[in-house]
Amino acid sequence: MDTTTTTLDQVTVIPAAPGTAQARIEELGRIILAYSEITERLQKSHEQLTGTVQKLRTELGEKNRELERRNRLAALGEMAAGMAHEIRNPLGAIQLYASLLATDVAAMPESARTVEKIRGGVRRLEDIVSKVLHFSRELRVSPVEGEVSGLVAEAVELASAKAREKCIGLVSHGPEGLIARFDRLMMSQALLNLLLNAIDASPRWSVVRVEFLVDGGRTVIRVADSGAGVPAEVMDRIFNPFFTTKEDGTGLGLSIVHRVAEAHDGTVGVRNAEAGGAVFEVRW
Repeated sequence: MDTTTTTLDQVTVIPAAPGTAQARIEELGRIILAYSEITERLQKSHEQLTGTVQKLRTELGEKNRELERRNRLAALGEMAAGMAHEIRNPLGAIQLYASLLATDVAAMPESARTVEKIRGGVRRLEDIVSKVLHFSRELRVSPVEGEVSGLVAEAVELASAKAREKCIGLVSHGPEGLIARFDRLMMSQALLNLLLNAIDASPRWSVVRVEFLVDGGRTVIRVADSGAGVPAEVMDRIFNPFFTTKEDGTGLGLSIVHRVAEAHDGTVGVRNAEAGGAVFEVRW
């Protein structure tokens, strides 16, 4: 009988003679061990697949919500464009008659002031109609390569006058030499809208921060204010046309940001920071 010994995990084992009960027990042990290893691998695969499925479900839910929002914005844009066209012609007539009336009452100061208020209201309505028509038009981007730091610096400069009025600091940071493809005019306007909103939301003597970086192969620009944050009940509506929490707002600024991001095959989102304030993020 072969009495050759083998070492397994520091234990010396003498193989049992073939066909004996001991040999069958050892064979059964090896089968159980192999089964346990297979079961463990299957369990790990199951856990990995469960995690992947959960991740895909989360991503699908986000994509469905984004698609629903895009469809909602498209429908609102079409409706707004139709209304704007219908409103523009009567506004032109009102402006014409107000101008004629202003000439007639030029010698009557009180009446002249009233007419001027009418003309001012008409001008504001015309401005809103123009913004609505601009919003409803199809955006055709002409992306070219450019430095993101230059884009951010340009928008910060344009917003600096309003920031000075409220004694708010504008701080930007990100890697120099970061290159991305974007339509400079459109993206600059979108970023300016975010900065102006952040300034409006922030209290005096506070700071608005702009951060730009690359994340997951995509360019990201974040604008963080020092305000009270976005209430949970308006989070899903904040990019809708005409939705605004400002007394004198048109509700088109963030809608335009959404359309610009979408035209760059990107997204725009908002969240509340743990330290306070809202963070708007454009990713493309």
